Amino acid sequence: VQAIRTPLCRARKGGLAKLPPSTLLSTVLRGVLLKNPQQQQEQTEEANVAATSSIDADDYILSPESIQDICVGNVLSPPTAAVSFRMASLASNIPHTTSLSTTNRQCSSGLQAIANIAHAIQCGSIDIGIGAGVESMSTNPMHELYEKFPPEVDWDEMQKSCNKEAMDCLIPMGVTSENVSKKYGLDRRTLDEFAARSHEKAARAQSLGKFKLEIIPVGDVAQDDGIRPGTTADKLARLKPVFDKKNGSTTAGNSSQLTDGAAAVLLMSREEATKRKLPILGVWKSFAVEGVPPKIMGVGPVYAIPSALKKASLSTDDIDVYEINEAFATQAHYSIQMLGLDPSKVNPNGGAIALGHPLGCTGARLVVTLLNEMRREKQSLGVVSMCIGTGMGAAAVLEVEGIRSAL
Repeated sequence: VQAIRTPLCRARKGGLAKLPPSTLLSTVLRGVLLKNPQQQQEQTEEANVAATSSIDADDYILSPESIQDICVGNVLSPPTAAVSFRMASLASNIPHTTSLSTTNRQCSSGLQAIANIAHAIQCGSIDIGIGAGVESMSTNPMHELYEKFPPEVDWDEMQKSCNKEAMDCLIPMGVTSENVSKKYGLDRRTLDEFAARSHEKAARAQSLGKFKLEIIPVGDVAQDDGIRPGTTADKLARLKPVFDKKNGSTTAGNSSQLTDGAAAVLLMSREEATKRKLPILGVWKSFAVEGVPPKIMGVGPVYAIPSALKKASLSTDDIDVYEINEAFATQAHYSIQMLGLDPSKVNPNGGAIALGHPLGCTGARLVVTLLNEMRREKQSLGVVSMCIGTGMGAAAVLEVEGIRSAL
């Protein structure tokens, strides 16, 4: 019934770089419960008061006490994130009676968090919950992950394993991108053109104000700061490959940006929404995760999307809009091509190459953007999908049943 996100800002250089992930999370946990989150945030900033102290009971869609469980997707934070995220929930004026868990399915963590809450509602464990995702790639740089937390395995056993794919799980993501490019014969120009279109679409959407209703400001940061208007394939062609310097096609320009951000989605049963007379923003139809070879992990959407569609008794042609994470232009372009999707239906407002890919947040952010796009354009069926490190893909199908008044 409500979906909101922070701005997506460049790691280390952007507007959210100095904030810990708990601050980003508390912003969306508070905002997703408000009738007018953007307006309330502006009033809070103008009054220079604590966010929760300036909120009246009438400002809420429903009382924070009604939330039964929260699941937060996150990838890079240390294990103590379970504590800091619980603190963020309590600091958001959500009571201690509301439980909280964290989940890590790498790049799909935010989507997995929403799925966990949706499935808990479907099986009757809870009636109302929040699925969220957060990542601060400034606070927890991706390149430090294996340095601080190397996989806890018996290396001799892994190297002697009859399944050689076990060690493939250690292949850097950029190298898997090159593997996809080489295996499927993708050329550099096509990938740079794909990346340039991502920036072009995102810049146009931002200039038209399409992101405003889905973004809750964090302090004085109110819009995404990774979009580069005027990006062209010719300009991107000047960048050198990063992971295969001699023959590679993956560059900083046709890969997703390192980003900070958070997103949250408020879910409840249809019975609860009807009882509370709340407009239904969208309906969770199906969810699927499929495994693929770790060394070409980027092809995950090629398998996850058909699986999710089959569960919803739909075909690719039935879908009005796709939000597919652009981890790399290689895997995103290949997935679109292999599935035979209409490119005009995919990432109509740009993707992670322009907006950024805050790992644990991305799945939830894609749902937020998808629901807002479908309601704005009066579309009914949408798909969210992404590849997942170590060799998986995830996808979900959502439906907007009818255009109703926004909250």
